[in-house]
Amino acid sequence: VRLVESGGGLVQAGGSLRLSCAASGSIFRINDMGWYRQAPGKQRELVATITSGASTNYADSVKGRFTVSRDNAKNTVYLQMNNLKSEDTAVYYCAADVASSILRRPVTYWGQGTQVTVSS
Repeated sequence: VRLVESGGGLVQAGGSLRLSCAASGSIFRINDMGWYRQAPGKQRELVATITSGASTNYADSVKGRFTVSRDNAKNTVYLQMNNLKSEDTAVYYCAADVASSILRRPVTYWGQGTQVTVSS
């Protein structure tokens, strides 16, 4: 199972970006999917998660600005980021709890990360 992220980049404060993360491989079922971020010198932190039933959870720092969604048919999770701030600068990682066709029990997989830089 692989998770591949896309959509990072450089944006001015107040701007928007949309991240995508597609899961591929021998997938039986995907449970929770989500986004985490890690800024230089800081620990990785949760940004947003979404269940297979589309229930969402957000970090307080991004509520009202970020929206997580998923397309179950495409095994893809998205993060729409609006009104970006300099403090949102970080490497963003997607994660997914995936039951593979072989194991049939969920394992957490991580993407390789995508850089988001917000200039002030």
